[in-house]
Amino acid sequence: MTDDQTPSGAVGGCPVAHGADVTRLYGPEAATDPHDIYARLRKEHGSVAPVLLEGDVPAWLVLGYRENRRVLDNPLQFSRDSRIWRDFRDGRVEETSPLIQMVGWRPDCVSQDGEPHRRLRAAVTDNLHAVAGRGIRRHATHFANKQIDAFADAGRADLVADFAEYLPMLVLTRVFGLAEREGRSLAESSNQVIKGGADALTHNERIMGILGELAARKRAEPGADFTSGLIEHHAGLDEDEIVNHLRLVLITAHTTTSNLLARALQLVLSETAWLSGLVSGQLNMSSVVEEVMWNSPPLAVLPGRFATADLELGGCPVKEGDLLVLGLAAGNHDPEIRPDTGVSVEGNASHLAFSAGPHECPGQSIGQSIIETAVDVLLHRLPGLRLAVPPAELTSTASTWESRLDSLPVEFAV
Repeated sequence: MTDDQTPSGAVGGCPVAHGADVTRLYGPEAATDPHDIYARLRKEHGSVAPVLLEGDVPAWLVLGYRENRRVLDNPLQFSRDSRIWRDFRDGRVEETSPLIQMVGWRPDCVSQDGEPHRRLRAAVTDNLHAVAGRGIRRHATHFANKQIDAFADAGRADLVADFAEYLPMLVLTRVFGLAEREGRSLAESSNQVIKGGADALTHNERIMGILGELAARKRAEPGADFTSGLIEHHAGLDEDEIVNHLRLVLITAHTTTSNLLARALQLVLSETAWLSGLVSGQLNMSSVVEEVMWNSPPLAVLPGRFATADLELGGCPVKEGDLLVLGLAAGNHDPEIRPDTGVSVEGNASHLAFSAGPHECPGQSIGQSIIETAVDVLLHRLPGLRLAVPPAELTSTASTWESRLDSLPVEFAV
């Protein structure tokens, strides 16, 4: 995109809502067919496109695979620290904007770069590795069976509402040292924070209240859980850092894993070759998850990076303080690297689904363990498991950041 292609009403090179034909990444159109939007933007603008986020906040959407990698791998040029975000700094974005829940600065590792990031991330990764060795699969098996018990005698179920929507959060309550009864409401609040809208702030405050109480309780009565591990870590996290990292892991781990689990089940039940391969042992669940991560990553768009200086990205004149959001789904479908998306990606783990660079998701193995266990339990518990509708009738609803399967109706023998 050249200077003469910059939309009218641009401030410092980034588009603003002045009636120009700048595409919104939210609203009715974005909710029904985000991939069509990505394809149209790529055709009109190339690998980087101007967009508007909720509240008509301007940003650049990075569509190209190589451009996504450049942003993710170069924190000196593209910082995660939103305190340099010009629109927020200049008062054009309010503290109460739903976007703040996704891109605003917090005292956590994803909001910082360099040594502060390394210090905080070490506390998270060390404790994720510790809890991963303390029975993630056992917890996932327990809660998967408990979820299935509720519908096993009916012969029918919705594997989104009855299974995938809550299972990861139930596992996380055990990992965090939370009461199981908190699981369902925390799952709903986490989904609302990602979805955005007027209720995002209220749901975020609710999550922070629960986690603040949890941290206080674990200071007094530590245990063998993720929360106690953060409190006791040698990085010496203060109270705000502890609660914000609990929030970070809770929301991201649940929403990405529940979405990925639903999509993996959709693939397995929609294409008989995948299901028969799993049942026969010719395929493992890792191959299924890898396919989904390429074609339907759990976060379609990753927030956000901020340009530290005037620069060019994909031919676009990005200005210091501009917000960029990373099109992980669009990058995975970039025709420059995948001219034929029908070709198998088996064994190719270079997708963008878990981000990349210094901020790459550290909890991938935990999500993978939950998904593999959940599918294994389902297939063993529900003989003859099959879709109750044609695959073409399955629908999804998208927000700016993700596209979630609406339902997955199934039938099975009882």
